[in-house]
Amino acid sequence: MPSPELSAVHIHPVKSLAACTVAEAAVEPWGLDGDRRWMLVDTAGRVVTQRQQPRMALISAAPVPGGGIVLAAPGSAALAVEVPEPGETIRVLLHRSRLDVVEAVRSAHAWLGAFLGAEVRLVHLDAPDRRRVIDPAYARPGEPVSLADGFPLLLTTLASLDALNSLIADGDHADEGPLPMDRFRPNAVVAGTAAWAEDDWNRLAIGDVTFRVVKPSARCVITTTDQHTARRGTEPLRTLARHRRSGKELLFGQNLIPETAGVIRVGDPVRILG
Repeated sequence: MPSPELSAVHIHPVKSLAACTVAEAAVEPWGLDGDRRWMLVDTAGRVVTQRQQPRMALISAAPVPGGGIVLAAPGSAALAVEVPEPGETIRVLLHRSRLDVVEAVRSAHAWLGAFLGAEVRLVHLDAPDRRRVIDPAYARPGEPVSLADGFPLLLTTLASLDALNSLIADGDHADEGPLPMDRFRPNAVVAGTAAWAEDDWNRLAIGDVTFRVVKPSARCVITTTDQHTARRGTEPLRTLARHRRSGKELLFGQNLIPETAGVIRVGDPVRILG
């Protein structure tokens, strides 16, 4: 078997919008540079994701220098959105986390609302080092996280996706497979491992950057959403429920917390440290 290496890197500038594939990314304590620093909230300040709005998958947010983004979607003219000026913050709810963020310009709210057919606001995480911390059950005191669901990075492996697709092919909804990796919205994809090898990892290095492997990723309905059409099916949740269940959680991938800063690049060796 070849040695493990990093085969792909993805960032998601706006939480739950389309992923951006990049050749390299800087690793910050709270996640990859440019990953999940923006998100949508509803009129009550609650996060909006593909769970509620699968059409979010059809919207791209291309990063630009300085932290801004360019929004694009089918049938809509592109809209450039700059990072908001420092100023008044609003309190929002991201799952169980309450945190302060800064609103984008009103034109961004209107653009997104028109495409989604719902009233939403675009907000920006201005200070990821002090706005939100990781669940202390899994992290050291004060370790920060961006607007990701719970952890700075998500890692998946190609071998485990192949194994999952084989299970789907043998199941009742084989016509839904094989599934691409974008269903799982990872940051780092690793090639050259055995299937499910990541279940046994505790620490690893990607290039010169080290990480703790802290918790398997519990998967939700977003994984059943085709990221190119926004249509939903039943897989992979049906198959994960049969083969990758732990209590109420259906598992695929591993959550990481950075131990050091640096840059990870496609082709970097991946070393298992424990």
